[in-house]
Amino acid sequence: MHKIYIEELNNYIGQEIELSGWVTHKRSSGKIRFIVMRDGSGICQLVLVKNIIPEEVFNKYDELTQESSFKVYGLVKKEDRAPGGFEIEVKNLEIIHIAKDYPITPKEHGIEFLMDHRHLWLRSSRQHAILRVRHEIIQAIRNFFNNKGFILVDAPILTPAACEGTTTLFETEYFDLGKAYLTQSGQLYAEAAAMAFGKVYTFGPTFRAEKSKTRRHLTEFWMVEPEVAFADLNDDMDLAEEFVEYIVQTVIKNRRKELEFLERDISKLEKVKRPFPRIHYEEAIEILKRNGINFEWGNDFGGTDETVISEQFEKPVMIHHYPAQVKAFYMKRDPNDERYALAVDMLAPEGYGEIIGGSQREDDYEILLKRIEEHNLPREAFEWYLDLRRYGSVPHSGFGLGIERTVAWICKLEHVRETIPFPRMIYRNTP
Repeated sequence: MHKIYIEELNNYIGQEIELSGWVTHKRSSGKIRFIVMRDGSGICQLVLVKNIIPEEVFNKYDELTQESSFKVYGLVKKEDRAPGGFEIEVKNLEIIHIAKDYPITPKEHGIEFLMDHRHLWLRSSRQHAILRVRHEIIQAIRNFFNNKGFILVDAPILTPAACEGTTTLFETEYFDLGKAYLTQSGQLYAEAAAMAFGKVYTFGPTFRAEKSKTRRHLTEFWMVEPEVAFADLNDDMDLAEEFVEYIVQTVIKNRRKELEFLERDISKLEKVKRPFPRIHYEEAIEILKRNGINFEWGNDFGGTDETVISEQFEKPVMIHHYPAQVKAFYMKRDPNDERYALAVDMLAPEGYGEIIGGSQREDDYEILLKRIEEHNLPREAFEWYLDLRRYGSVPHSGFGLGIERTVAWICKLEHVRETIPFPRMIYRNTP
């Protein structure tokens, strides 16, 4: 008898197999009893028929409760009407553990209750679909960069200084060396690696101590950050465009079932193909004004502004040439107009806001040193970063894509808290 997973049932039609899993729900119609089982790879209907199997096996149905664990032995049959498309004619059943008073029942539960029980909520079909899409996105990201010859470089999580700004740092004491900070980005280290390998990416958790309660913010999130030597802003936008198209189309191809379960309008995702619209910061302001929003030049776009702008397009839109005053110290300024940084943000359609932020980096030693001083950053913490401009400096560019916002957009979720197994927000750090 073959010991298999539910996702493999199609290969064992007409054969006897062994499955291990948990009870999702059950129902009875007299002499025939049905159990829907999940094993992490899928769901399957089990059928127990009285007088065909031993009475003690038939009666184990009565003992089983929601989320009880068990093993089942039986014959695989194709059944399109059954959950999962297959049915197991049960021959034997072994109970492993009886779950008592499982707290998440088929009735409606409030979001706070579900978040308090996130460790159990992950077992639901909806969360399975979302996190399988997340898995597919991450796999697509790795495949994309691997196929284009990028080298993965792991950046440190504990860093000696800020990357984006000093107001959103989580800090900790670091032995006798003073303070250290949880990373906001792996970018500065990716720049060093790009000077060694040409094309690199970092991929890992990042942290922002930002006191924001919006549906787009987490305090701990995952970010992938490519960096390319000898690349300017246009090269950066080309890469971001190709990258996002690849992710979305891969998810459609491999996770259509999950998207359909989430009732996602896949036709909107199918439109996410190059070329994407590219607009100047000034053009974005004009869109806001046409839509009745009084926006002042020099400000950064807020969540509402991003939503209004992105709703004008069916594809992600890239806004470039932001005012330098609202961008990070390391972004190169436009040589034709110093007011602007050679920066780009990509906004997802359907009101999901920024999913990518990137720029061409400042490659001139003297100018970068000046920017560090202007931002009151500790020079000693950036000496190694300045070395990149001392020894063989070249134009280079990169960007960061937030995994959770990308998952939220592709799955069309209301809040990013469902996009990661155990979300961290300003008011929640459990379970």
